[in-house]
Amino acid sequence: MSDASVGARRTRAVVRAPQSFVAGIVLILLGIFGIWAASDLPRGTLGSMGPGMLPHWVAIGVVICGSVLVGAGLLRDGAGLQAFGLRGPLTVVLAILAFALTIRPFAIGSFATPGLGLVVAGPLAVVIGGYATPEARLRELLILALLLTAGCMLLFGDILNLPIPIFPTALIEAASGRVPSRTLLRLGAGGLALAGLALLALQRRSTRRSRTDVSRHAMTT
Repeated sequence: MSDASVGARRTRAVVRAPQSFVAGIVLILLGIFGIWAASDLPRGTLGSMGPGMLPHWVAIGVVICGSVLVGAGLLRDGAGLQAFGLRGPLTVVLAILAFALTIRPFAIGSFATPGLGLVVAGPLAVVIGGYATPEARLRELLILALLLTAGCMLLFGDILNLPIPIFPTALIEAASGRVPSRTLLRLGAGGLALAGLALLALQRRSTRRSRTDVSRHAMTT
């Protein structure tokens, strides 16, 4: 028996669920990176939350979840590592980059991207990230993107009052002094929510029609 096979068996004896173990290690590394990346942002207090409060504690939560997965991989039997394609990871990375480049102005040398705010960056990231699976459908992704972005606008911009760019820079400058920022935020969130609900109603209506057509066809045959 070769030394490589003996080493593999010993590793598998220690790690009883390699899939959970590796996933936990990845989450821990991501959480540590998140804690480091948000370390320069002021966290504030619970009464007056700063921009670093949510990323910091979310990163800590990711580390905790990763630690639980690592423990499960060592203590419980589970699935082994499986081959995976690059479509999912590449699409998710592309969605993150699209969000980072569009939510606020980003300068690359003499070229600068326009700051489009969460109202554009949010749906764009959700739609792009949704195509990580080949089963993605554009209408369903649009519904999720619009409703999720509307909820994030109300949660982070209205309830928590975090300094997150919500609207395009040009729109903020045009509405400055004319429309209160909180009123503009609520109107924008309401518009996105109504658009998402309208698409949801259209989808349900088309689904009912297709079921009716199938039942009629079955009765005539």
